[in-house]
Amino acid sequence: MSNGHQVETRNTAHFRHDYASEQPDLRRLYEQAKIDQWNAARDIDWSAPLDGDGGLIADDLVDLHGTRFWDGLSAADRIELNRRVTRWRLSTLVQGEHGAMLLCSQLVNCVEGQDAKLFQSTQVADEARHNEVLQRYIDLRLEGTTYPLGGNVKEIFDTLLGTSSWYLKTIGLQLVAETFAVSLFRMLAESSKDAVLRQVCRRILQDEARHMGFAMLSLPALVAEATEAEHREMEDFAVWALGRTLAGTFPLAVYQEIGMSRAELDELKQFRRERAAGGDETAFRKYFRRDLHDGLVRNLRKVGLITDRIAPSLQSFGLKLAA
Repeated sequence: MSNGHQVETRNTAHFRHDYASEQPDLRRLYEQAKIDQWNAARDIDWSAPLDGDGGLIADDLVDLHGTRFWDGLSAADRIELNRRVTRWRLSTLVQGEHGAMLLCSQLVNCVEGQDAKLFQSTQVADEARHNEVLQRYIDLRLEGTTYPLGGNVKEIFDTLLGTSSWYLKTIGLQLVAETFAVSLFRMLAESSKDAVLRQVCRRILQDEARHMGFAMLSLPALVAEATEAEHREMEDFAVWALGRTLAGTFPLAVYQEIGMSRAELDELKQFRRERAAGGDETAFRKYFRRDLHDGLVRNLRKVGLITDRIAPSLQSFGLKLAA
């Protein structure tokens, strides 16, 4: 397939024979989802002009910012690099939202409760809208070209789509990936130079909070009742998902496009590592990292997946586990 790839899946569909509500909290979440629906074509002011210098995200979020490479760029080249990095970041998000749409369509099948099925049907619509609105933004602000699917994103969603267990899908998507997405969209909503991008991110955040709510409502009882073997499986899957998500991605294609050599790329990556280790990251990056780490620890603790067994792995990712 030239414009995509296939993932072999094996999922069990649970066909309900009665449709009474059994989980009031999930039913309320479903009702809220119906109220909160919005239209990407109608509810975003796409006609708003782009103010400022033409850049779309804060320059602080461009890896070259603060380096000798940035200092050597003209003002026009800095704006062009900002736009390329934005296009790369949004390409990754478009692909992630598409993967989430596919994954939630599986969850409609394999979750058993009526309220869970109804809610997951709304999340399919949410993820479709996020996929649409981000692609629409790229089309209108960035000439419509997306970067290829990133390695980490492909591995994460290929694994989640191929996993048959609904609760492992939920741990990987709503508990880990959605927490990451909330922190990223929150940072972009606060820091982006473009009012339209800020508006898009705020709209998406409105939906993402409900998606994490599904994990918070559906997982704690399951985790508490799990056998030792099942609990270890969930712990190990959470560690795997965290490792792939927190490893992050690097806009290699962007920097190759502007002609950076392998030695220069290695220098840039080393600069990023040293800046993070020394606490010299920009305010926006520090905010994102703190918000993400705090959210992950809080949510993992709420569902009962932080144990002494996996604590060293979580700490190796930089997560602080002190209550």
